[in-house]
Amino acid sequence: MKNLIHKWNQVSLVKRILVGIFIGIILALTIPNTAEWITIFGTLFVGALKAVAPILVLFLVMHAISKHRSGNRTNMKSILVLYGISTFLAGFVGVLASFIFPVSLSLTTGAEDLTPPGGIVEVIQTLLFNIVDNPINALLNANYIGILTWAILLGLALRKAADSTKNVLANFSDAISVLVKWVINLAPLGIMGLVFEAIVTNGLSALLDYGKLLLVLLGCMFFVALVINPIIVFINIRKNPYPLVFKCIKESGITAFFTRSSAANIPINMNLCEKLDLDKDTYSVSIPLGATINMAGAAVTISVLTLAAVHTLGIQIDIPTAVILMVVSAISAAGASGVAGGSLLLIPLACSLFGIPNDIAMQVVGVGFIIGVLQDSCETALNSSSDVLYTATAEYAKKRREGKEIIINA
Repeated sequence: MKNLIHKWNQVSLVKRILVGIFIGIILALTIPNTAEWITIFGTLFVGALKAVAPILVLFLVMHAISKHRSGNRTNMKSILVLYGISTFLAGFVGVLASFIFPVSLSLTTGAEDLTPPGGIVEVIQTLLFNIVDNPINALLNANYIGILTWAILLGLALRKAADSTKNVLANFSDAISVLVKWVINLAPLGIMGLVFEAIVTNGLSALLDYGKLLLVLLGCMFFVALVINPIIVFINIRKNPYPLVFKCIKESGITAFFTRSSAANIPINMNLCEKLDLDKDTYSVSIPLGATINMAGAAVTISVLTLAAVHTLGIQIDIPTAVILMVVSAISAAGASGVAGGSLLLIPLACSLFGIPNDIAMQVVGVGFIIGVLQDSCETALNSSSDVLYTATAEYAKKRREGKEIIINA
């Protein structure tokens, strides 16, 4: 048995995950009622990721900031610029595709009990209140903006602490990183359970009525992932971007697709950054921050579903209003929570630009939840894999400017 487990662990994680996906599909199609207990693996896996992610972020960021020396430059400014550009361009792709392939909806109900934000000011206000959240409360509720704020402040305060104190932080940081690797090794079992549950619970028949909408949404997301993102990466590193793009999609996007949570995928992304040999002081901040504000997939969802409502109601839209929608989509996306369906509640905010009543906008949200089994999975895969992609891009661009050789560990 030990030899069997050793050989299994020697197989690459991606291959093991693909085996888990295959087994999950087979079990869901053959014995869906007998094997219901398999769903517990998926629940446990996502729960473990969500449990370890907040404490991982707190200690990694605190340790990275505390040992940072004055004069050492990080790439955070470049990464933030890349996050902003990619999210805005994703909104642009969504708007453009909606003009070229207009979609009308059969509006549905089912989201009336949800309360969307009242405006862009409320979204920004929520973000600001999250910054000053109680640290214990931030950890309990996985408020990553609050966790990041406290980690940075404590890290700054500990920069002049004794080396023994910094060593304790380093030991805690290393220990939690080991725990993360243990959890990640359970990904094949966890994803097997998630695939089984998705197929048995949702099926695919409910998606057929919204085939055209799904094609536009997923087409935009694939276009951003395979065209827009590579162009941005190439402009920065002046090398073939696809080895890095495919590496991020393969090792981050696949797990994010099934967990449907950018927050839960933070440990996966940290592990990938380590594999890519990126600067730990940078990615320990950029990855949790990206899980909160780098939301290209959410920008696509908000713009496409909003314009679908516009086309359904026969509202005429001019170019200036379309540009405003791109900006609103990008800003709103940055305020979307990093959980399944987080972007959908921001659709009423965007719909208000066109005078669409809240009750109709919430029916569009209901449509979003119906197609969420694919839409939200692809959205999260794009969001989360982009966090690593742009963290790596900023570091490789810095190396290029310094005349150093860029080696992509693909």
